[in-house]
Amino acid sequence: MEIVDTPEQAAALPLAPLLVVEPLRDWLDRTGLGSGSLTATRIGEGQSNVTFLVERGDGTRFVLRRPPRPPLPPSAHDMLREATVQRALRSAARVPEILAVCEDESVLGVRFYVMAFVSGDVITAVVPAPLDEPPGRAAIAAELVDALAEIHDVDFVAAGLESFGKATGYLERQVRRFAGLWEVNATRELPQVAELATWLEANRPESDSATVVHGDYRLGNVVLAAGAPARLAAVLDWELATIGDPLADVGYLVSTWAGSPLALTPVTRLAGFPGRDELADLYEERSGRSMRRLGWYEALALWKSAVFCEAIYGRYLRGERGADDPFGRSLERGVPALLDAATLAASQ
Repeated sequence: MEIVDTPEQAAALPLAPLLVVEPLRDWLDRTGLGSGSLTATRIGEGQSNVTFLVERGDGTRFVLRRPPRPPLPPSAHDMLREATVQRALRSAARVPEILAVCEDESVLGVRFYVMAFVSGDVITAVVPAPLDEPPGRAAIAAELVDALAEIHDVDFVAAGLESFGKATGYLERQVRRFAGLWEVNATRELPQVAELATWLEANRPESDSATVVHGDYRLGNVVLAAGAPARLAAVLDWELATIGDPLADVGYLVSTWAGSPLALTPVTRLAGFPGRDELADLYEERSGRSMRRLGWYEALALWKSAVFCEAIYGRYLRGERGADDPFGRSLERGVPALLDAATLAASQ
């Protein structure tokens, strides 16, 4: 059970709930966030941190973000970090307003934060009707690129994020970290993982000036304002944000587009959405950064995705996702397909 009313009900459960209404309502009252009754509905499709739409009796609506159930790996699912980067970027990029952060773990058992609810559409399977024609789809892609370039334009030192991450060595750390994660998560022998790690390190480009990096920038992680013309209202899910090489975001965005086996945004197959090369060209024109080595960054994104997905496949094999989980089952072939795509990107 994810939501219960009282701490007594929570204590009686074998697994801790994600929300306990009474202490949350009391904390919100003390913080000045609405009044009256409280209802919460889980929203989003994230596999990591958890998001709820919270509605109060006085009509107030906002969004609560919290980590999954404990135990949590050290340094993972850091809600204060997510809130920090969004607060720092609030005046320069399209992020929701952070309303309050709760460090008192007696409320929900974990730290969490509350942010403003941003009305609009998150595109997953369909394009909203007012934009669902070729010019509207092209405008969505242009907004997506513009918002990413705005993030990368932020002076992170002036924004107070100088200690948010190391400004040098980002790509080297990424390769080393994910090679280590494979050793922990691997369920089988896939020699391409080590081969790609060796290639990525041997061919690692020299990064330009470091910027804020979102880490999971894709169409499904933004809110588009309702209606036309297309306007990107907010960028969500800052769990992986750090300071690093901005082209890592571009490589990942391209790898989620139609034509890639990752293809987290299959609607981008529709007429009007630019192809992957055109998408990269839009970013190059907007940002002034060269896409000459984009193949390396796309290979990195696909290789990292394979490592992530192998961990999910391991949970599926152990029965933690249910025997009938179609996504987990698909990763028997999906992980090798991602590695094949990474190898292809590396050859470009």
